[in-house]
Amino acid sequence: VGAVVVADDQIIGEGYNTPIMDHDPSAHAEMKAIRMAARTIENYRVINATLYVTLEPCPMCAGLLVHSRINRLVFGAFDAKTGAAGSVMQLCQHPQLNHQLEISGGVLADKCGGIISEFFKRRRAEKKAAKAAG
Repeated sequence: VGAVVVADDQIIGEGYNTPIMDHDPSAHAEMKAIRMAARTIENYRVINATLYVTLEPCPMCAGLLVHSRINRLVFGAFDAKTGAAGSVMQLCQHPQLNHQLEISGGVLADKCGGIISEFFKRRRAEKKAAKAAG
């Protein structure tokens, strides 16, 4: 999963998923991209920015979007297991929260879903080969 934060036509943050490599369950693409964006603009509120991400955010990342005051979310593939921007639940536009985002979901969904599927297929094959060799 990959993500970028854009403000004023400039990329101010970027990230990709590394929870296994970093031994950090919060090392999601959105989390890393928003952290970088906040450092770039020197403000924890990333107002007037858009987050573009290949996969619909999970509940943790959707909460981060609300807290960081990101204006807009654009995502590719829907996540039927943990999607928190409409698939399983809707945190990004929840009326009881103090901030709601504009959401465009399913943008290049087939392409994004294909990239994610191929990544996991390759990863499973690598694990299987390592197990057979070892």
